[in-house]
Amino acid sequence: MGPRSDEDEFDAFYRDTSRRVVHLVYGFTGDLTVAQDSTQEAYARAWQQWSTVRNHDDPLAWVRTVARRIAISAWRKRTSQDRAYERHGAHETTGPPSEDRVAVVAAMRELPDPVREAVAMHYIGDLSIDQIAHETNTPAGTVKARLHRGRALLAQALKHEETDHG
Repeated sequence: MGPRSDEDEFDAFYRDTSRRVVHLVYGFTGDLTVAQDSTQEAYARAWQQWSTVRNHDDPLAWVRTVARRIAISAWRKRTSQDRAYERHGAHETTGPPSEDRVAVVAAMRELPDPVREAVAMHYIGDLSIDQIAHETNTPAGTVKARLHRGRALLAQALKHEETDHG
């Protein structure tokens, strides 16, 4: 196994998995730029440690965890800045997202961090309750409770959204 095959193996891994990680982190943060940046950073770290990471039971879980941690700290920094922007009406977007997507992202932002994380990992990352429990170091029962709470809170938030606009 020469360095060339390591590179090929990593490139294939990146190609096959990076979009899912971006979607997951976006669902978690509601911020596409943070999602893209944290995903890139996580894969950069994975590449630096590829000889170790590739031998993990689930290299993708390693990348997801790192990307989430990077996103959480970036997101915390940005939310305080964003609140200031929102008050002054400045928004940077890449074309208008659909109203539904805006409503869902806004509703996701209102969820408590651990609930939002579970919801994003399950519904966007397509992870099982056991996988989420393992990656977040949380009992499966707690993950189930968070998902239940997240669904209830989202349903409530989205219902308000409809009555506000309908």
